[in-house]
Amino acid sequence: MAGNSQRKGAVRKVGKGIGNQGRTAGSGGRVKRGLEGRGPTPKAEDRPYHKAYRSRRPEEPGKTPGRRGVSDRAKAAAGAGPEWVIGRNPVYEALKAGLPVKRAYLAEGVERDSRLGDILKLAAERGIPLLQASRFELDKFAGGAVHQGVAIQLPEYEYTHPNDLLADALDADAPIVVACDSITDPRNLGAIVRSAAAFGASGVIVPERRSAHMTAAAWKASAGAAARCPVALAGNLNRVLREYAEAGFVIVGLAGEGETPIDDIPGVDGPVLIVIGSEGDGLAQLTRKNCDVLASIPIASEVESLNASVAASVALYEVMRSRASLPTDT
Repeated sequence: MAGNSQRKGAVRKVGKGIGNQGRTAGSGGRVKRGLEGRGPTPKAEDRPYHKAYRSRRPEEPGKTPGRRGVSDRAKAAAGAGPEWVIGRNPVYEALKAGLPVKRAYLAEGVERDSRLGDILKLAAERGIPLLQASRFELDKFAGGAVHQGVAIQLPEYEYTHPNDLLADALDADAPIVVACDSITDPRNLGAIVRSAAAFGASGVIVPERRSAHMTAAAWKASAGAAARCPVALAGNLNRVLREYAEAGFVIVGLAGEGETPIDDIPGVDGPVLIVIGSEGDGLAQLTRKNCDVLASIPIASEVESLNASVAASVALYEVMRSRASLPTDT
């Protein structure tokens, strides 16, 4: 029928008359005003419900790496790549310390409490948008760990150089430094960092190879203490131990068969570096040779050994207690 614009192949032409004749009406600014105050629109790949998010590059967290990508496990072993901080206390500590945040996520319908309120306040003050995600998505990011409805993704962790840590430590009065000899469990590393921060240590040293690094699990175990206690990455741990010894540190290796009790180590009133051995084999043979003294923690004969992070906590406490009991000059 003539004039039937609905027929197949029909084209509707925009009128050329005066005014709005033949034109589609606009929103009159209604949509723009409705978006005011909501901040910048997140990128499509940052929105869990968007198809661009589900088709991210395979090497990004939460996805299975392809052949051309680098796996998350390989990245964690090399101390490289973005990382996740999960849980309310770790996230709060990370935000409070001013760490750079790549992305921040909040679970839909998450239960609010005072700690979450603190997180929201800090995020608002720093202008960090909290992207809404389902609990299923957060579970994937967290690898099944308890995230408490909140998670942030950090850029690559910035390690301190051992020489910089040494220079900063020597500025302190009777500094303490902790070195980890092949600690492979990131949760143990995180707990050691937490204890080091609690007892005022200047920092923690980890080897570049055959060692856990500052991954999400380590961040979680540190309860955010890694934001306050620097971690140095050593290409050669034994060389670093010798350099610290030359700078005046007493190198104390923890060993079950050590003849010196931890509460009776020499030079406790000066710079001390405590070396913690691996969870299974303890200190390596070469590491033992670079220690000034091998110290032991007295334990019941029925118990073979202590967990590495527990041993670090006990040793740090005993050093601080021994210093407090020393006579002061009057």
